[in-house]
Order: sequence, then C-alpha cells, then structure tokens
Amino acid sequence: MTKDVVALTKKMPDPLSVIAGLLSGGPDLLVGAEAEGALVRLHDEQGRPLLSVEAPLLVQVRGEAERLLGASEPEVPYWWTEARATTGVKEAEALAGTFVGRIATLVGGTAWPRGVATSIGVVNTEGMTAVPVPAAAQPAVDVLTDKVAVVIQDRPVVAMTSWLADTFRAAAEAELGLQIVTPAGTRLSPTVRGALPGWPSRWVVQDEKCGYYDGLSGAILQWANGLFVTLESPDATAEDPRTPIAETFAQGAADTGERQLAISFRCVHPADDRLVLGGAVESVWREITGEPPAGWGTEEPANLPWSLRQLTDVAFERSPEPTWVVVVGSPERPGLATVRITRTTAGVEEDVTLAFGYGAAEQPPTEAVQKAAEALATRHDLQSMLVQVRRARRDLSVPSHFEGPGVPYAFVLGAEEVRTMPGDRARRTPLREKPRELGPRTRPALYYPFPGDPSDLSGWQDFERLMRHLKGS
Repeated sequence: MTKDVVALTKKMPDPLSVIAGLLSGGPDLLVGAEAEGALVRLHDEQGRPLLSVEAPLLVQVRGEAERLLGASEPEVPYWWTEARATTGVKEAEALAGTFVGRIATLVGGTAWPRGVATSIGVVNTEGMTAVPVPAAAQPAVDVLTDKVAVVIQDRPVVAMTSWLADTFRAAAEAELGLQIVTPAGTRLSPTVRGALPGWPSRWVVQDEKCGYYDGLSGAILQWANGLFVTLESPDATAEDPRTPIAETFAQGAADTGERQLAISFRCVHPADDRLVLGGAVESVWREITGEPPAGWGTEEPANLPWSLRQLTDVAFERSPEPTWVVVVGSPERPGLATVRITRTTAGVEEDVTLAFGYGAAEQPPTEAVQKAAEALATRHDLQSMLVQVRRARRDLSVPSHFEGPGVPYAFVLGAEEVRTMPGDRARRTPLREKPRELGPRTRPALYYPFPGDPSDLSGWQDFERLMRHLKGS
C-alpha cells in the first residue's frame, strides 16, 4: 500500500467531507487534528503526525492526472485532494487509503492508486504510533540527519508537489542535502530533475541486484554516516576511482525512436510596471507547436489555464522574491517548461528550460527553431538561447536508466550581447558555417547552427570552440 494517495473528484470536498474522511481513524484521532495553512494533520496520542492532507486543488488543465499518476483522466475541471501517510506505520497507510476512499464516495470521484481504498470503515488505530519529531515535522520528510533530508516516494512520477517544493526550500534553508528514494520503475518529472542541487542531494533508486543506485549517474550507493554515498570499488585509487555502475542503469533501454527538442533561454526585460511576463514562453510554444501552452501553476499538477496576465500578477505580487512556475502543453503534444522570474539590477530576468516530446513516427519541427529564436530576439529581449535534440522519452519524464546526452542544434546570441562584443568577434567564428542574422540589420541577434544529429556527439566540440571564441579565451 502506498503512503501517497489522491482523491480525484468533480466536486470540492467541503469541510464536512474532510472531517468525515478524517474520522476514518476514529473520533479520538480527530481530536489531534490541526490546520496549518493549507495543510491538515492527524496526530497519534503523543501528538506526532500520522496523516497529512493538502487543501483540495482545482485542476483545469487536461492530462495532468494521466501524466503524473497514470490515472484515468477526469473531465476538467476536477478537484485533486492529496494525502500522505507517515512512513513505516502500516495503520497510517490504511488510514490514508480510507480517507481518500471516503472523500471519493461522499463527493463523487475516484481514489488513486486504484484499489487503495479497500474499505471506508474506521481503521483500528489503538496503540498506533508515528515516527518521532523532527523527522515527521515536514510532511514529505521520512528521515532527517545532520547531513540530508530523505524523502521516500512511491508513485509513477515524482512531481514538484507543494509538499516536495516546501521540502526543497526547507532543506536549502537548513543547508541540508535532499535525497529522494524511489522504487525501480519510478520516474522524475523534469521539474524535480532540474531542481535537484548538487551533492549530497541525489535520486536514490532501489534495485534488486545492487541494493541502491543513483538514478541520474548509475553509481551504486550505500547508506553510511547519515546519508547515501557512492560505493567505492576495492580497486579504486585517487587517480582511478572506478565507481561501480549499476547494471540496471547501464543497460538502459533500446532506442525507441522517441526524441525531445530541448530549449533553454534567458530574457532580460527592462523593469516596467507595464511589463507582461510569459510572452517569451508562449512565442516559442506557438512557433514550435502551432498553439499556446495549455496550462501553468506554481506546483504540480499544473492547475491553471494558460494566462499571461495571471502569471504576471503572481510574479509582481511575489517580487522582489523570485517566482518559479511550471508550464505544460496538451496531452496530444507533450511539452513542459520551468520558468524562473527574478528581479535583478539588470531588470526582470526570465530563465526558461523547455522541452517538447516526439514519438518514433513524429519529426521534431527543427525548421521552426529559427523562427522561435527570431521571435525571442525581436520581441522578448533575448540574451541567449541553446537548442538541443535528445534521444529521450516522448512523455518528457526522466527514467532511472542511461539516456544519451542531447546534442546542440543551435545557439543564439541576443542583439545586445552581439552589440557589446568587441570588433567582429561574434560574426567571425571558428565554425564552418557563418552565423545567421535575426531581426533588424542595424541591431541583429546571431543564430549559430549545428548539425544536431543525436548519434554524433562531436557537435559539443564545436559548441565549446564557439563558447571559447565568444569569451575571447
């Protein structure tokens, strides 16, 4: 039984429905319930959390339940109510399943995962105890040491839920690493992959053969001194560490013909009260797919229909603090972007990491890349842009086996960066093909094309030569 459960309902669970769900542990436990912002916690007799329930989220974007849970997609809009049981308490897991089962029964809907709500009767909680504080102080934290916070996730895709986002922030503020432990077969959302900081943070995958390995590097891991660390080979030396790699990771998966078009760019806008944010992402989306993004949110699932004005309002309300959002496409054309909006001395910066997925019978529209770059350069204050083609999953999720790196397809230097570069350095490069001018001739941006063949990594050598040349080194 999983400890993360979700009720997907057509109606919003009202307070009476939530209370009825919480009564699945009996009235004695309900006395220990507390509200903390959008969070409700149910406690044992010692006051330690057993069950944490998030406020219901209205999802107005198609495809999020299928993308993140593998669940049958309800007709939008629907309510997403998530609960999490404390680790290692079997009765708490039963309590979570009964809670979402009661919610789904009372207001109409389904519970995820299928079969989790085996009963809607009262769970016997006599003598039940939870893990001690502070490990349970954060709902998503399962083990807390002086080095790392460990989160155990048993779901198809580990997403940037509000719980996990809070845990990322709490770990950073406490100067701790974050280690996410999952069973084999679980994947990461690109949002989580992009947010994982460096060591000692890592994705830890359980494996029948070797025990544990790093889901991004394949290094075999062991638990030692309060965190997961790399298992050293007995033949290792300082010059040749010989880190053992998990066989499961190294075998990877056969090339299915699926591809991703990965785009990262930065725009720097002059600070202005009339500035509308998100237009750069929308312009690229329209050029590549022919349609705008489907939705966005400040967490996953992305729950709001795409709106430049609403995104801008959220960013202005949070300023001068940075704003992070996720942007998604329709199920028919998988696309996902993360956008970080920051107020700096240079203005308002938008840092965007974006990818679109294509199946074996689909061709990434690389011919549209130059048009997207020109739109950014001429209308959205582009500073720089890198485009890659990757052999990777169409659904954009990150698997726990080896995927080949992307290869550069194009690099773009914004008009202001071209203008400030000394002499003719930006135009006269060591590359075989000359850069193409984008925008007005008097103040152009420059587009540097590369072959973009996923089977040929030599494109990175050309890219590095270009970077050294542009930096004058």
